[in-house]
Amino acid sequence: MPLIKGGRFVEDAFVTVGDGDPLAPGAKPIVSFERFRKERNALLERNSPFGVRLKPSDDPALLHDDIERISVVAIEFPTFRDGRGFSRARVLRSRLGFKGEIRAVGHFLYDQLAFMVRTGFDAFEVPQTFREEDFQRALKEMSYFYQPSVDGKKTIRELRATR
Repeated sequence: MPLIKGGRFVEDAFVTVGDGDPLAPGAKPIVSFERFRKERNALLERNSPFGVRLKPSDDPALLHDDIERISVVAIEFPTFRDGRGFSRARVLRSRLGFKGEIRAVGHFLYDQLAFMVRTGFDAFEVPQTFREEDFQRALKEMSYFYQPSVDGKKTIRELRATR
């Protein structure tokens, strides 16, 4: 799938690796949360960039001890109606202080992109038909927000309270 990062299509330096697949030397793998927990020491000993893929039921707080060693956290959206990924990204950024890439993967909608960015996502696996212009437009469609987020922008409620 094409990857958008920083508002532009980029070459993906990482490769998703299945739970039973070997880790190629020199590769930058993204492994499942389950595999990371089982093979944590081996992944850390590789001393090279790697990522962890979270399902909605995975608790990102369990990555706390290793958060500075992880380069990418890919958060799955099994369906666009499952909003747990927003919470996972926010926890990673605000509570765990994660500075690496948070990547949205799976089924999300154009209408969700602006809030995804606000909650901490900075990379998106998008369909082949998606265009950079679509991404840029999605981020500009809303000026004010009800939901608090990690981007520091005041919510509508906070703006009203200052009047």
